[in-house]
Amino acid sequence: MAVPQLVRPLVRPFTEFFRREAAGGIMLMVSAALALLMANTSWGPAAYFPAIWEKHLRLSLNGVVLDMSLVHWINDGLMSVFFLIVGLEIKREVIEGELSEWRQAALPIAGALGGMLLPALLYFLVNRGLPTQNGWGIPMATDIAFALAVLQLLGSRVPLGLKVFLTALAIVDDLGAVLVIAGFYTTHLDLTFLLLALGTWALLLNLNFLGARGLAFYLPLGVLLWFFMHQSGIHATLAGVLLALAIPARIGQARPDILRMLNDRLSMLQHEVHGAEANPRIISEELEYLSDAISSPAQKLEQRLHSVVAFGIIPLFAFANTSLVIDAGVFGQLLSPLGLGILLGLVVGKPLGIGALSWLSVRLGWASLPAGVTWRHLWGAGLLGGIGFTMSLFITLLALGEHSVGEPVAKVAILSASFLSGTMGFLLLRTAPAAPEAT
Repeated sequence: MAVPQLVRPLVRPFTEFFRREAAGGIMLMVSAALALLMANTSWGPAAYFPAIWEKHLRLSLNGVVLDMSLVHWINDGLMSVFFLIVGLEIKREVIEGELSEWRQAALPIAGALGGMLLPALLYFLVNRGLPTQNGWGIPMATDIAFALAVLQLLGSRVPLGLKVFLTALAIVDDLGAVLVIAGFYTTHLDLTFLLLALGTWALLLNLNFLGARGLAFYLPLGVLLWFFMHQSGIHATLAGVLLALAIPARIGQARPDILRMLNDRLSMLQHEVHGAEANPRIISEELEYLSDAISSPAQKLEQRLHSVVAFGIIPLFAFANTSLVIDAGVFGQLLSPLGLGILLGLVVGKPLGIGALSWLSVRLGWASLPAGVTWRHLWGAGLLGGIGFTMSLFITLLALGEHSVGEPVAKVAILSASFLSGTMGFLLLRTAPAAPEAT
């Protein structure tokens, strides 16, 4: 049965978000595959590609110099925008989304905790006492774009509640990854620049407290915050999360005023639509005005940046960081402690951790399964949680160091584990009964 007309506006934001994330995941797959193809075939000259990413770009302003390779500019610079989006998504979900009420949040939080702790434990047990033991954070993360891309391929067989659960789980997962990066993968600290960064963040928070709503107040200070974080030794991308926490996420007007304004504008718009010569431009301008009026600064920024990140920054990150020449011997090292720890963490630890703690939270009465979602669906989502592409690659660079001996092995293990997890999750969900259509 088709979705009723009155319900469609309520469902549309979710479906549009999932569709956009899924399209970004497909773009991510294509970028990674193309990078590997160009680095290992005659399509890309091995002598130059992937060496192109080591070319340096130097910026200088009033004696302040930033000199980094292209891959560093991508990983430390552009990825800060990705972390800004992550921060905005976390803030939105906590304030008004799936994480705003305990009953709704309990299931994805429990699943995310299990999906972080068990993979990290399995990795650590396999690599304990070895130089690679610091990589325990690699199998902790879930790539939401990839996972939702797989769900999109399943169409109506997947209930909307499962997509909402997996999205909320991945957002909690991202928050965990941010805390791990900040707490465990900081190699040195420059206290002067750290204090400058904290002072800049305090200024941003005060702007929010004083009621400043324009993004023009926040974004320039965000760039300054990024620079201070970069110089402090804490990974600069975390500046994106701190900036997101400071940007206002609530509408600046009182609810009665908003309703009155909407009523007045919609009455005028209705008159325009039924007029003898309706002007499409005026109608379009009114709709844009209404959308702008009822959106917070955080919403506006997230809407403007989401496509840039999903279709630009993340595919570029994937392209740059999977541009590696794979020697046949690398596959023989997948069963080394490093490769095995990542494979076990993502393929085994993720679904078991997500499924076990989700089951326990329901068993204890803290949470309940979303409407239309069965345990078969949830275990399938747990398998998709083992797709750890973007954040896992990112943590690999921090944990092992770029150009380390283990970097190619770790990247191939992540790609292999993500492929296995995605395939198994797809097959399990493909054999599940189709979700009933909304009525």
